[in-house]
Amino acid sequence: MNLGFKDIRHNLGRFLMTAAGVAFLVTASVGMIGLYRGIVEDALLIIDRIGADLWVVQGGRSGPFSESSAISSDMDRRVEGIAGVANVRRFVQVSQQFAFGDRQLRASITGLDYPKDRGEWVPLTAGRHLANGHFEAIADPSIGLGLGDRVRLGQDDYTIVGMTRGMVDMGGDGLLFVTVNDAMAIAQRRTSEEVLLARNARGQSVEAASGSSVQQDSKIAATLVTLNPAANEKAVRAAIMVWGDANVLSKADQENLLLNQRLWRLRVQILAFTAVLLIVMAIVISLIIYMLTMEKRHQIAMLKLIGARNSVIIGMIAEQSYLIGAGGLLLGFALSKLLFPFFPRRVVMDTLDLGMLALAMAIICGFASLLGISRALKVRAQEVLS
Repeated sequence: MNLGFKDIRHNLGRFLMTAAGVAFLVTASVGMIGLYRGIVEDALLIIDRIGADLWVVQGGRSGPFSESSAISSDMDRRVEGIAGVANVRRFVQVSQQFAFGDRQLRASITGLDYPKDRGEWVPLTAGRHLANGHFEAIADPSIGLGLGDRVRLGQDDYTIVGMTRGMVDMGGDGLLFVTVNDAMAIAQRRTSEEVLLARNARGQSVEAASGSSVQQDSKIAATLVTLNPAANEKAVRAAIMVWGDANVLSKADQENLLLNQRLWRLRVQILAFTAVLLIVMAIVISLIIYMLTMEKRHQIAMLKLIGARNSVIIGMIAEQSYLIGAGGLLLGFALSKLLFPFFPRRVVMDTLDLGMLALAMAIICGFASLLGISRALKVRAQEVLS
């Protein structure tokens, strides 16, 4: 006879309510971990997919994702002349808020160095890649635009010729791909008052005083370098670094800057919240198992009176604890699958993370049952007469 199952059937309502409560805690834990994974995936999206071996950014900086970067407009032509370089592309990315109909939309405008880069690395769900040097765009649906829409950016109208999905920046803003020249034109748009003030201040600019090689209005954030298979990466880096106005970062460098510097506090905060949820989960299961054990003192005393071994009683209580944990875990995973696709930010449910959470749940259930087991072993057979 399986005493654990029989007792759960006797208290089915309480078991279901407890499993539901645990399930919501599991869902919250999966959501916290999945949200962090989603933010990391969004942050590394461009770095992973754009296919650059090296990023040439502003000297003394670690841009363009961890901090701002602006390089000279001829940096790509300078890099092209280095032995071992197969291809170079300019990179621009600026956040922009704009009107579309009666709505205010926001996007992260990303420049593709047309015609070298037509956006073939961007996965399309509809439409086509860029086929003209101006006034065409590929959009993520999270922006609020659709295929064929015409939107005013800067001083020009752009037609959405392609649609992608899941292409967002670290902040969750959808990516809007245009050519590099169009992106710079959009970013450099100024009001007439700004132009007038700039003319009045001409001759007194900080740019002239500082002797910087980078124009103050330069919007090119980086030059993307693809190396020949036989190229010496260290030699290419050294050749660029001697210029003094450029810094060179590899793909691994960019990932390290994002994960271990910019996102480090977020990681610690999410892990702390997840730990709190697991502690609350342990307390809830412990209290429920203890209450169920207290209600069964008479039955436990009867079992001891008829000669049942302690292992039978321990197995019953531990089985109830693990059944509550397993029920809450399965229901929590199901709720996560159902709810998280509707969240405004990407929630990534990694198989390894779910496995680690299941292992943590097993440990929690084991410790939670100890409180009930400790109380059950103190019950004496004589209590059946009370």
